[in-house]
Amino acid sequence: MEFARVLRQVRERRPLVQCITNFVTVNDCANIILAAGGSPTMAEHPLEVEEAVSNVQALVCNMGAVDKADSMILAGKQANRLGIPVILDPVGAGGTKLRRDTVKRLQEEVRFTVIRGNASEIRYLAGQRACGSGVDVGAPDEITEKNLSPAVDMAEELARNLKTVIAISGEIDIICDGSRTCILRGGCATMARITGSGCMLTALMGAFCGSWDDSFAAACAATAAMGVSGETAERKRLQNGTGNATFRSDLIDAVFNLTGEQLTQGANYEIHER
Repeated sequence: MEFARVLRQVRERRPLVQCITNFVTVNDCANIILAAGGSPTMAEHPLEVEEAVSNVQALVCNMGAVDKADSMILAGKQANRLGIPVILDPVGAGGTKLRRDTVKRLQEEVRFTVIRGNASEIRYLAGQRACGSGVDVGAPDEITEKNLSPAVDMAEELARNLKTVIAISGEIDIICDGSRTCILRGGCATMARITGSGCMLTALMGAFCGSWDDSFAAACAATAAMGVSGETAERKRLQNGTGNATFRSDLIDAVFNLTGEQLTQGANYEIHER
């Protein structure tokens, strides 16, 4: 898979990405899009989202902003009408009645190009018992080498049922569209020690999907870029003896400085086709 070409396309096209996301991570989501070469807009008011989405190349809906569900639906429907990719981050899906109701409503109203979440969130969407803890993946749900095969089966079936790309993030990442599956190994444990690494990846997917027609390839490239950049930031953290706050800045810097060659050489992945 030509990750370098996808990255180059993002920087050449400079996609405008609209994010309806939560106040905890809004700044980091904007900055990761800028680092990749795109441009963010955080328009979220229900009176302007339809007009705003008409001028963008991708829409990101993040359920961390569960109170903005009406805006997500208005913007999502307009994006669907215009053929603009819509990426969903089902933050905390299954955790509370509000979030269970909201994710059901979003799925009924909007066609999503990519759904990216942690293993607990995706397991919930697949109708499996999930053990999420707040917005974090539950330990029993984490994808390991031992449970990788059934996790892939689950993701592939969900992708086919929902007719979308499913992306599961963790120590092992799984991205599939029902016929193609990419398994990525990379990143670092410190990525789980900062607020919003998952939200940033979803925003990054928005930039990549807004620049590349194949949403599966775009989601894979974005995930690989995040993983390689995380490894770069971790090497710097260990070298300098810094902590998670500096790591967050170094992660964004690593995306900004990422080259196609670094991405090609650093991505550890395998592709399976049915």
